Amino acid sequence: MLSLHTNASALSTQNSLSSTQKSLATSMTRLGTGYRVNSAMDDAAGLQIATRLDSQTRGMAVAQRNTQNGISMLQTGEGALNEVSNILLRMKDLATEAFSASSTATDKTAMQGEYDALATELGNIVKNTSFGGTQLFSDGTLTTGAGGKMSAAMSFQIGASEGETMTVDVSGQLTTLAGGLLGVAANYASQAAAGTELTAGANTLLTDLSDAIDDVGELRAAFGAAANRLDHVYNNLQNMSTNTAAAKGRIMDTDYAAESSTMTTKQMLMQSGTAMLKQSNSMSGLVMSLLG
Repeated sequence: MLSLHTNASALSTQNSLSSTQKSLATSMTRLGTGYRVNSAMDDAAGLQIATRLDSQTRGMAVAQRNTQNGISMLQTGEGALNEVSNILLRMKDLATEAFSASSTATDKTAMQGEYDALATELGNIVKNTSFGGTQLFSDGTLTTGAGGKMSAAMSFQIGASEGETMTVDVSGQLTTLAGGLLGVAANYASQAAAGTELTAGANTLLTDLSDAIDDVGELRAAFGAAANRLDHVYNNLQNMSTNTAAAKGRIMDTDYAAESSTMTTKQMLMQSGTAMLKQSNSMSGLVMSLLG
């Protein structure tokens, strides 16, 4: 129908142009930002899911750092115990030599001096081994294995949710070791006077030293087992984080191949729609030809 007041063709073309322009603007925004979802209007449900996945991914990234820091702390403690083990082995060598009839009183006195020095260092290691400024085995003054980070159960946050924790409790082994060290050298705790373990002691000290060495081995094994578990936790977190990030990317990221094609299509529709709008506006001129 030819009409001066209502140009149906122009209205239809304008509506189509408005829709095409909106779609073109969306495509250009996506290509410009790299995100398929730039506001909740783009994909309300997808944004909610992606936000939840992002929260999980970020939490797992922090948990990965937690596991690495936990491994470092355990390795610090284990390294200190390695030196404790070396010291105890040397003390056992001295005791073995001292309790032989071929060793004179002068020899034993010299050996006792070294033995006391080693015991002093054992006390120093237990009191001063620290990680991040926090003593691991004691509070810095005691040699009883109390007051330090490892003298109570330790909880590691190994995931993004409340229930994802790992508890490591070596307090019992640490207390046993501290007691064993106290039993092999009086100078370990007091560090005030020379001991008499080699000069006036009995060879039962060898058994005490062997037990102390076993205590060190038990605690080192506990550290190693916990560190190995944290390493497996890290690997699993890495796997989950990779797949979660990929899932988020499928929701949020722009597919440049598809979006570029869409933009090109919308640009062509805009050009053709504009041309047809010009043609539809000339439809009213046909009315004048009927009246001429």
